Amino acid sequence: MNGAIQNFLSISLPIMFTLVGTIWVASWPQNKRFDDLRSDMNRRFDDMNRRFEDVTTRLVRIEQKLDNHEERLVRVEERTSMVRH
Repeated sequence: MNGAIQNFLSISLPIMFTLVGTIWVASWPQNKRFDDLRSDMNRRFDDMNRRFEDVTTRLVRIEQKLDNHEERLVRVEERTSMVRH
């Protein structure tokens, strides 16, 4: 076997495997942290979406009440305008 190939297989290849394995092992807990962070952020965004839906529902109810009051005011104005004339 060629000396350069033998040196590569006996020295460089194990070092490369060790480096790749070390990088993979070091990145695995980091990926778990990202997954934890992602799930926490998803939970928070879901919570915010629920709150926005609650606010939207309340605003729709307020709008309906204001529309009711506007209709009542128009009727009162019509009645009082007839009395004035």
